[in-house]
Amino acid sequence: QAQLVESGGGLVQPGGSLRLSCSASGYILSINAMGWYRQAPWKERELVAQITSSGVTNYADFVKGRFTISRDNAKNTVYLQMNSLQPEDTAVYHCNANIRTAAYTGDYWGQGTHVTVPS
Repeated sequence: QAQLVESGGGLVQPGGSLRLSCSASGYILSINAMGWYRQAPWKERELVAQITSSGVTNYADFVKGRFTISRDNAKNTVYLQMNSLQPEDTAVYHCNANIRTAAYTGDYWGQGTHVTVPS
């Protein structure tokens, strides 16, 4: 089994920045793609950014130029640097990773971290 734990959320004024972190732990053999999703109140969960094990990135149009995803494979950790935050970025941000363990390969989710940008 594996677990994902996020950190770094909080309250930030419009135009400010936050850095989210997500670390994977457990009996991990390898991690494929890692990513960040978000879910705002009354909305469906949506992809924010993804990064492959080799560092290829993919971003949602609404964060291009403002957010940067990166990962440290040695630490099994993915980061999301968020700049120029706006009220519409308010959401619960969830980490996702496709992890291979001895018993199972599949998607894991973190518990989520709140990001609030007041209007």
